[in-house]
Amino acid sequence: MTMLRVVLAIAMLVSSLHAGAGDFPRPASLEPAVQFWIKVYTEITTNQGYIHDAVDMAVVYEKVELPGYASNAKRDQLVNDAKARVVGALTSIARGKRNKLTETEARVLAVWPEGTSASAFTRAAGNVRFQLGQSNRFKEGMVRSGQWKPHIRSVLAAHKLPAELEVLPHVESSFNPSVWSKVAAAGMWQFMPATARNYMRVDHVVDARLDPFVATEGAAKLLQRNYGVTGTWPLALTAYNHGTAGMVRAANAVGTRDIGTIVQEYKGASFGFASRNFYASFLAALEVDRNAERYFGPLRLDTPTAYDTVVLRDYIPARALAQSAGISVEQLRQHNPALRDPIWSGEKYIPLGQLVRVPRAQLNQPLDKLLASLPRNARFGNQKPDVLHRIARGDSLSTIAARYGTTVSKLMTLNGMRNHNIRTGKTLILPGNVIPEGGVASVTSEASAAGTDHVVYVIRRGDSLWSIARRFNVSQQQLLAWNDISPKGYIKPGQKLKVANSI
Repeated sequence: MTMLRVVLAIAMLVSSLHAGAGDFPRPASLEPAVQFWIKVYTEITTNQGYIHDAVDMAVVYEKVELPGYASNAKRDQLVNDAKARVVGALTSIARGKRNKLTETEARVLAVWPEGTSASAFTRAAGNVRFQLGQSNRFKEGMVRSGQWKPHIRSVLAAHKLPAELEVLPHVESSFNPSVWSKVAAAGMWQFMPATARNYMRVDHVVDARLDPFVATEGAAKLLQRNYGVTGTWPLALTAYNHGTAGMVRAANAVGTRDIGTIVQEYKGASFGFASRNFYASFLAALEVDRNAERYFGPLRLDTPTAYDTVVLRDYIPARALAQSAGISVEQLRQHNPALRDPIWSGEKYIPLGQLVRVPRAQLNQPLDKLLASLPRNARFGNQKPDVLHRIARGDSLSTIAARYGTTVSKLMTLNGMRNHNIRTGKTLILPGNVIPEGGVASVTSEASAAGTDHVVYVIRRGDSLWSIARRFNVSQQQLLAWNDISPKGYIKPGQKLKVANSI
């Protein structure tokens, strides 16, 4: 038996004594995975990684060095070459080779127990995986956590949730509030858009996933719901990654709510490596977080920023709000990350009802008093309306972007798109500074006889007062009043309709 397996056997024996204790048991069957993730979080950086077995986490074949100066393509090549070496070695060993072994073959054979069958080596050749190191990110996350943990603790306490849940952002984002994943999860708690919309606003104007305060409240509610459905914290945490329905299905399929048994026996098609390892990685993060100085030495954690807040009673331009607070637009943006690009470019106002934060140290008087001094012409009763393009046959994102002088990436961001696929008949939101033309739900700005700007909509076939009011977030009564239309009046295609004042 290798030294690593001796160490793991002792750790598993110790953990089994406590497996049933507390809200977060540490089953002996998960101990190899927990130890693996502790090593990933503390021993190797993002310029290193392990080639390992994806099922038996005690099996680590080699450490790969990835030069920081190397391109992504070169790093990928180094990883693929290392994986290929290990797969080749396992294949040779599965065929019975035991003499004149290469260095890689000898190393690979040594990490498996004596007497491992040929079929086991064949299966292992299909389970070779690479894991990038995280020690530098975890350490940086520990420092950042000082800014957010006091708030997280207060929210967890308010919802009567276990304090241990405060370490979950280590697993999700390293306590980075601005991080995005490849699959469009965002923020410190890595909410997917569809899930997040159950708890917060997510659109092209406000994406509250990026606000650590709002997202923490949402995460607490989601975790509370997960626990209510699954009945245990190991399952509730795994459901954070795999979904509550998925975990109920897993428990029913295996016939137990024991996370160790589920991880070992459940073979659901979507229950992949990330889901199987989610609870183990949480336990590892909890271990490292609670003993951070043992792993990283003395750390100086960030301290929370003291904010003054105000809830807006009007739609307000970002520049006007920043000027009234006596700070730059960039500073206002830094402390209000949920507000998206159209607000900072002036295409949209900061919405009515939005809570705005400014550090108290940057204010010479309370924020609500400063905002009270805003002139009337800096306050608006309605949001600037969206400019829309109805997708026609033959359109592509590149042709639409070229038509309106914008970029494909901006169109994708505004519309929350993860790929370039578009469908004829659907509408795309356009940047508010484009000039609408053919194919657009026409929105223009005109000057009235009184010299006041207003927005005009050109009525299209199929429109109704109800649909127009909904599109521009106004009431039908407002449309009737602004356009001097009687409640029994009618509208027709081509007619111009004023949809908002002072936008």
